[in-house]
Amino acid sequence: MTVINGGHFSDLEGFYQEISQLFMKDEDWKVGTLDGFDDILYGVETDIVWKDSQKSKEDLGFDLTKEFYENKIRQGKPFNVQLIQQKLDELIAGKGQTLFEILIEIIESHKNITLILD
Repeated sequence: MTVINGGHFSDLEGFYQEISQLFMKDEDWKVGTLDGFDDILYGVETDIVWKDSQKSKEDLGFDLTKEFYENKIRQGKPFNVQLIQQKLDELIAGKGQTLFEILIEIIESHKNITLILD
């Protein structure tokens, strides 16, 4: 069993640090993107308990997600600005996913992992 402790972080960078400590102890690189997070879960077979998940849901919610997309749009290349603008528009309209929901979806897409929100 692996425990993600929502009390250890309040933003995406902190989440990546938490994940890197849990899954990448002996590696030279650290998780720093959503794709990177998805990649390290391939081949993992475990139960993941996300403690303080309600705190993470709030921390990684609308405001942080909006800022995440706005930063990517400002940065431009290599990001697909049109796609990110569409995701931002959906978020603002109440139809898009928050970072928390995206992370949950990534974890749940891996069939050998059982996620327990605590």
